[in-house]
Amino acid sequence: MTALLAVEEVSVRFGGVHALRSVSLEVAAGRVAGLIGPNGAGKSTLFDVVSGLRAPATGRVLMDGRDITGSSPQARARLGMARTFQRLELFGELTVRQHLVVAHRVRHRQARLALDLLGLGSRPRPGEDDAVDGVLDLLGLGSIAGAPARALPIGTGRLVEVARAVATEPRVILLDEPSSGLDGAETERLAAVLGRLRAERAVALLLVEHNVDLVLSLADRVTVVDFGAVIADGTPDDIRADQAVQRAYLGAAP
Repeated sequence: MTALLAVEEVSVRFGGVHALRSVSLEVAAGRVAGLIGPNGAGKSTLFDVVSGLRAPATGRVLMDGRDITGSSPQARARLGMARTFQRLELFGELTVRQHLVVAHRVRHRQARLALDLLGLGSRPRPGEDDAVDGVLDLLGLGSIAGAPARALPIGTGRLVEVARAVATEPRVILLDEPSSGLDGAETERLAAVLGRLRAERAVALLLVEHNVDLVLSLADRVTVVDFGAVIADGTPDDIRADQAVQRAYLGAAP
């Protein structure tokens, strides 16, 4: 299956420190790629390279075969890349629905952000209401569409961030620690949502997580990094059985 997103031999240096050493991975449409590793392994640095926030020293990033290594985050978004972050980045006074409306309008270059945030933006473009309703339904957020973000529990806020990314009609979504701060029930709900997203929208998902069980339950393929280098890459079953992973990440004895 052809990769929608591909990272090829990416290296990043901070002075004399190699944050990433020739890291490669790929993910196809409708598939989930997991990226795991200990703290400081280079996962966030790789995410910054993929999303355009940091330039690699060597290597390249491809989207649908197109080299986007030198493209800005805004240009990548226009090509269909979206990203969530570890910290919740919601506007407390905006409702769930308003978050999605603004995201949809940004995607279609219709938003005037200051006016939209004040509720004074332009009238809905054709198909906007249907598109937003579809995302609310997909993520099970319809019943709280009118709730302000400040009133939401953290688990629901995480889902709103995913929904906002989906509202931009992406082809690739980068998920940065989406289960951070969630309890068991909230994590199960998140996993169900991501499963529906891959099945119904055929989006390519790249998932960085400390929750190894979540990654292994969702991902088709998992890449493990340690000290900036890939130490394992394979199916979840391959990763579970890999002794190098058990030593470096899962804490097993040699």
